[in-house]
Amino acid sequence: MSKTNLTRRGVLRTGAVAGAGLALPTIFTSGAQAFTNEPDGGSVTLGFNVPQSGAYADEGADELRAYELAVEHLNGEGDGGMLNTFSSKALEGNGIMGHKVEYVTGDTQTKSDAARASAKSMIEKDGAIMITGGSSSGVAVAVQSLCQEAGIIFMSGLTHSNDTTGKDKKANGFRHFFNAYMSGAALAPVLAARYGADRKAYHLTADYTWGWTQEESIVAATEALGWETVKTVRTPLGAGDFSSYITPVLQTDADVLVLNHYGGDMVNSLTNAVQFGLREKMVNNKNFEIVVPLFSRLMARGAGENIKGILGSTNWHWSLQDDASKAFVKSFGTKYGFPPSQAAHTTYCQTLLYADAVARAGSFNPCAVVEALEGFEFDGLGNGKTLYRAEDHQCFKDVLVVRGKENPTSEYDLLEVVEVTPAAQVTYDPEHPMFAGGALGECNDGA
Repeated sequence: MSKTNLTRRGVLRTGAVAGAGLALPTIFTSGAQAFTNEPDGGSVTLGFNVPQSGAYADEGADELRAYELAVEHLNGEGDGGMLNTFSSKALEGNGIMGHKVEYVTGDTQTKSDAARASAKSMIEKDGAIMITGGSSSGVAVAVQSLCQEAGIIFMSGLTHSNDTTGKDKKANGFRHFFNAYMSGAALAPVLAARYGADRKAYHLTADYTWGWTQEESIVAATEALGWETVKTVRTPLGAGDFSSYITPVLQTDADVLVLNHYGGDMVNSLTNAVQFGLREKMVNNKNFEIVVPLFSRLMARGAGENIKGILGSTNWHWSLQDDASKAFVKSFGTKYGFPPSQAAHTTYCQTLLYADAVARAGSFNPCAVVEALEGFEFDGLGNGKTLYRAEDHQCFKDVLVVRGKENPTSEYDLLEVVEVTPAAQVTYDPEHPMFAGGALGECNDGA
């Protein structure tokens, strides 16, 4: 058992839980409640906080679909989905420890302040016992911090910044999604093998925590294999038209454009790059290439023809043929009429993992949930064998390198998996410099 777990076991037994910062309202501390929003009836409320507007709204919509499906399965409705393939058998389809699962939703607007306000309302007014969701690392960092202060577990959604489980990690927060370092470690060898080691890259980067760490990770991974970084340029979230950022690329000797953009921003910047003829250019006697380090089927759909042949990484894809992925795709497809995205997969898994941790711990107390998740090894959720590492609450599993399909067979068959990178290749030391500067701290139950 790790020193971290030993410390938290001591905290849990004595009840002397550390955690400060939020002036807790009476609802958190009154009556006989032993911890924040301790259930006192036959149901329990989860808070689903997703972007229903803004640049990442497509991901948010699919997250909500998956959350609703997860609630159905937890409550014993539908075909059970991944409850049937999950290696842990603690969940019985009777809610969570006999409590029927209910939920409330909020709109993060892809803005940190709005996301915190929404999460705060869910905790204070709706009695949410757990908050989950988001498609922005800026949002994830902000809400994770709020949940730490309030004594609530945060099961993050799409957050890819190294900082979420790096300098901004919190004891009450957990991430199933992979991160920017992992994308670099998986993608760079494929880029070097296909495009050569003698390349010059120009980066356009979303100007917030995710973009910064994505750029840092890709630059480090590609330069280690021989690439040169010509220039890095920051772009505002939700810029819309990226033409003014594409034009300067033409004035350099760069032969690769790396788009550290996500959601609607990636669709727009890639479209602008193609409109400027970059994919037809020859530079340094090489075909000019465009790389999108992180993208999904939803983004591929938005990009249309422009995504063909583009390399990137993704957390999961509906074409995987393991039993868990097939079960999830069948269940989701039956309910909604189309396959799930990586956003849907991630949030579905996070909901099940939280519920399972409660069941295994035999308690909704956040510190008991932390203890149950730290160092938890599992399988059967679609990414193969997975570890929730105790030191930083990051999941480690295989990473997919994907490419936009040249000849898709349907509007959903847009990506092909070109390599499954084993977890060992993307695993790093908890003290790696890209993740330094923060402390996990102690769990907070709000008591």
